[in-house]
Amino acid sequence: MILGLDTATEHIRLALVEGERVWTRTVPGEKGRSHSLVLLPALQAMLREAGRDPGALTGVACCVGPGGFTGLRTGVATAEGLALAGLPTWGFSSFALWAEALHLVGAGRCYWILLDGQRGEAFAQRWVDGHPEAALRVPLPRLQETLGAECWWAPPTFAGRLPLPSAHRFLLDEDAPRAEDALVSLTRRLSQEPPESPLVPFYLRETDAEAHFPEASAHLPEAHRRGLPR
Repeated sequence: MILGLDTATEHIRLALVEGERVWTRTVPGEKGRSHSLVLLPALQAMLREAGRDPGALTGVACCVGPGGFTGLRTGVATAEGLALAGLPTWGFSSFALWAEALHLVGAGRCYWILLDGQRGEAFAQRWVDGHPEAALRVPLPRLQETLGAECWWAPPTFAGRLPLPSAHRFLLDEDAPRAEDALVSLTRRLSQEPPESPLVPFYLRETDAEAHFPEASAHLPEAHRRGLPR
């Protein structure tokens, strides 16, 4: 039984995949309650629903970002903790999750996925025929120039702030069951590939430590800093 795990946003998404049988759950964020307080109880409840115990888990597919730092840290730490017990792990990006969701609704062969980068920026990645191009960090005023007339999707809470024509926007609710379907699909596919250990966070912006103490982060492997502008 493979666990799919996404903690990149205020919601926690979980999937248990065992052959053709699946169990899914989305836990809405609660003000004042961090992911670290919610994740393990939600997983235990799902395992009870499936009639299994933690020993039934055989691997973990975990979102590695981009997204909220604290939430991602909780998810990755949980996956790495299970890896210490000998379970294989696989990482996938937030872009890949939503690309899978768009694929499942027949979004077409080419589109952009836009995530809130804060600080007046969008994290953007173009997908063509199911394959991603390099992710970008784009100032909001330059989005139209970057995307041109191509179609795009962004979480509804972010889409309304973007200076882009709505005629080219895909409508897909961030909270829709389709996101759970995408998590199941990714989890199932990744479990057929070689595992990734340790999981490498997908950063598109320096952490505060890297920004203020660059000499201390110079030793980090390139994979750890993938996506950072040069």
